[in-house]
Amino acid sequence: MQFLNCLPLYWGLARTGFLLDLELTKDTPEKLSEQLVRGELDIAPVTLVEFLRNADDLVAFPDLAVGCDGPVMSCVIVSQVPLEQLDGARVALGSTSRTSVRLAQLLLGEKYGVRPDYYTCPPDLGLMMQEAEAGVLIGDAALRASLHDAPRLGLQVHDLGQMWKDWTGLPFVFAVWAARKDYLAREPWHVRKAHEAFLASRDLSLAEVAQVAKQAARWEAFDAELLERYFTTLDFRFGPDQLAGVREFARRVGPTTGFPADVRVELLGR
Repeated sequence: MQFLNCLPLYWGLARTGFLLDLELTKDTPEKLSEQLVRGELDIAPVTLVEFLRNADDLVAFPDLAVGCDGPVMSCVIVSQVPLEQLDGARVALGSTSRTSVRLAQLLLGEKYGVRPDYYTCPPDLGLMMQEAEAGVLIGDAALRASLHDAPRLGLQVHDLGQMWKDWTGLPFVFAVWAARKDYLAREPWHVRKAHEAFLASRDLSLAEVAQVAKQAARWEAFDAELLERYFTTLDFRFGPDQLAGVREFARRVGPTTGFPADVRVELLGR
């Protein structure tokens, strides 16, 4: 996974020795999701929308996700005008992340009552603001934009996680870890061992989060203090509250996004 938000879930794998038993594939969230759906991967992080679209074939790992319960920092709308003024305005989608884009569209449409003119473009804030009134950014590009570029350019930053929390009172889940049901049927022991390894990795990473942030700062454009704040802002749990957030999102967007409003989320049994 090429996004910083997954680092705490992987960092501890080397420490626990479980990496020796895995063949890891590194790619963008969308590509990993597609490979899981096509059966090219057995276990992978999968964006929430793709998981819900393919829920019949996948089983989610309980207590393991990438989400937030309030701000997320790395999924934002950057705007030149108040969001209420975006009706009919051009809004750039600087990402192919279907989940973040769908959440932004839902919030703008239902919470703010606007219907912008959306188009997709590279995640370059300067270019976006030349052609659009606002832009949706995720991941490292969103962190850079909201922390460095937007304040310098006098732009408003709206955190999608906080907007969802204010609107619904629920956490939001952007991605889950899932196994294909056919692989689970063939290799139940391996799936459960992988689940346990990721939980142990997460717990170790969060216990030593200052060290994780310090190491990550060596190759990222963010300092260790900021990365520690980011890693501890993210919510890596997938329990009853997070499941309620998933169900609320599905209820609101399912029929227009390719899955039933009451889609069944199957969790790996203990």
